[in-house]
Amino acid sequence: MSTLPPAEVMYKALLERDSSFEGIFWVGVKTTGIFCRPTCAARKPREENVEFFAAPQEALYAGYRPCTRCRPLELIKSAPEPVQRLCEIVDKSPSGKITSRELRDMGIDPSTARRQFRKYFGMTFQAYHRARRMGVALKEIRAGETVIGAQIDQGFDSASGFFEAFKQVFGNAPSRADAVRCLYTRWLETPLGAMLAVAGDDGLYLLEFVDRRGLEKEISDLRHRTGMAIVPGNNPHLEQISRELKDYFEGKASITLSLPLVIIGSPFEKEVWAALQTIPPGETRSYTELAQQVGKPKGMRAVGQANGRNRLALVIPCHRVIRADGNLCGYGGQVWRKKWLLEHEREMMTRNPATSAVKADIRQVNGTINAAR
Repeated sequence: MSTLPPAEVMYKALLERDSSFEGIFWVGVKTTGIFCRPTCAARKPREENVEFFAAPQEALYAGYRPCTRCRPLELIKSAPEPVQRLCEIVDKSPSGKITSRELRDMGIDPSTARRQFRKYFGMTFQAYHRARRMGVALKEIRAGETVIGAQIDQGFDSASGFFEAFKQVFGNAPSRADAVRCLYTRWLETPLGAMLAVAGDDGLYLLEFVDRRGLEKEISDLRHRTGMAIVPGNNPHLEQISRELKDYFEGKASITLSLPLVIIGSPFEKEVWAALQTIPPGETRSYTELAQQVGKPKGMRAVGQANGRNRLALVIPCHRVIRADGNLCGYGGQVWRKKWLLEHEREMMTRNPATSAVKADIRQVNGTINAAR
């Protein structure tokens, strides 16, 4: 796959060392004969002195040698080392407190850790740690632990502090933990940049590229409409979408229709989203065709608006809708991604004809989609 974002987008990402473009492009510097990652810390070349590649092999074939500083032949970089260490510490002991002094003792500069954590996860380390502590406390109380026991286990010195922290995250007092329902989030790395998944006990609520415009508003609206807190965590649905995204981007399989989804929207929006799920991988539909399918032959604009309000990228394949003249037009995840996804799916269906069986496995909407409460 050789599809790349626009050159101006990639050059801007290079100047800003934007980590969301890791694995999407590599850059060759004509004046040095070296190729790098988009996040390389080396001095940035002028725009006329660079060319971009969709894979490191392409840069090698073009005569460039790998940078010894950013090591572009290695696998896509994961979270920065300080961020990984902090996550490991929290996961091993969510109730422990980590002060700035303790961070320095571990060789981690607190200000650097805060910046990297926010950039990588979209939240402060303190917010992540607090949410993990409260998530563990909620599980303990649900499992029969007393409120005071959970308070002590999670390292809160006072009942009032625990009460306020619990209420701030979950919206209920600890004594009402049985009534608390949460949504859990996971950050997922993909070749097209990071995605954010949000799931509850009943299914997947949201899957979006993290640079999507308006994502924060989507999350805020989801919190408001469900009445549930959204906190870092894990559940079987997040595990499933993580596995399926990996297989999808590696071209091994399409995302299955067995993943439980929780659809929140108007009756018309749900009808449009259900129609989107009938478009097989490797195929497209026009807005006109989609409008006719939902019984609104003159409702192309309304269909387009519903398409744009889809919160479940890839799973509800709004990227498979194009204009009647073949123009890709808009896409919340950016048009260059839409082009990549469509070409990827066409190639995947060509390479793996067996996956076309998914065409006969259209989701029965009334039986498998959970309506919003």
